[in-house]
Amino acid sequence: MEFTRLGNRAVAVIEGEDRAAFLQGLISNDIDKAATDRAIWSGFLSPQGKFQYDLFIALSGASFLLETEADRLDAFVKRLSVFKLRSKVTIRADAGLSVWAAWGQGAAQAFGLSDQAGQAAEIEGGTVMVDPRLAAAGLRLVLPAGRAEEILKARGFAETPFERWDLHRLALGLPDGSRDMEIDGNLLLELGFEELNGVDFKKGCYMGQENTARGKFRKLIKRRLVQVAAEGAAPAPGTPVLAGGVQVGVMRSSAGSIGLAQIELGALADSDKEYECGGAKLTADKPAWASFSAAE
Repeated sequence: MEFTRLGNRAVAVIEGEDRAAFLQGLISNDIDKAATDRAIWSGFLSPQGKFQYDLFIALSGASFLLETEADRLDAFVKRLSVFKLRSKVTIRADAGLSVWAAWGQGAAQAFGLSDQAGQAAEIEGGTVMVDPRLAAAGLRLVLPAGRAEEILKARGFAETPFERWDLHRLALGLPDGSRDMEIDGNLLLELGFEELNGVDFKKGCYMGQENTARGKFRKLIKRRLVQVAAEGAAPAPGTPVLAGGVQVGVMRSSAGSIGLAQIELGALADSDKEYECGGAKLTADKPAWASFSAAE
């Protein structure tokens, strides 16, 4: 079993008697699903329904812990504060909490959890959750800074570099914030939020809900985030993906020869699924958890 710190992620805390109602109108998932024993993954959108932040949300005591991108955390807290108005909530970044990933055979059981996506438990001033997107990803932990290594090593985990985690999540086709999801550019359904338990179509209105629902029910999604493999090192993020000399997508994050790319569904329908990208040859396939058809 392995663990690593996710230094590119950080935590905001929301407290106060209106905390659930406040979040319910702002996120794509149903906040009522989040409890001390269950975590959720969700999107925070622009009013036009475009991706802005991805959030892992857990309830710890009377506080919601929102894990998002570290270098955008202050902007996120300021953005939330715009919507506070008369809501009885407090919103703050918490530098005393750090974010970790742990994975491998028996990882969930080491914390008394089962291999069920979203199962969670409070632990020593923080929370541990089975990744609410996909149980095969392993665990995500929000723990007091300076305690995580002790807590994880005591349960039989060995610390490994971040690159090991990157390879693990890319092999599963899982996105990692704005490394893979274009801010103000992507609709949630282009990014797998439906299949990865990140959007609830029954919860009612939230910011960006109209275009999210329209994309699903009118079948307006024309591109998807897919796994790619390169001959040699994967091209840099932002490199155009070409088919027959025509741009059909763009490269996103990678590690070694594997990565993710956004590619048009029409191009994915091509039987050989081979592309050019920055002088490299790419092959593409949808992740095992994805349910879309390339012919949509």
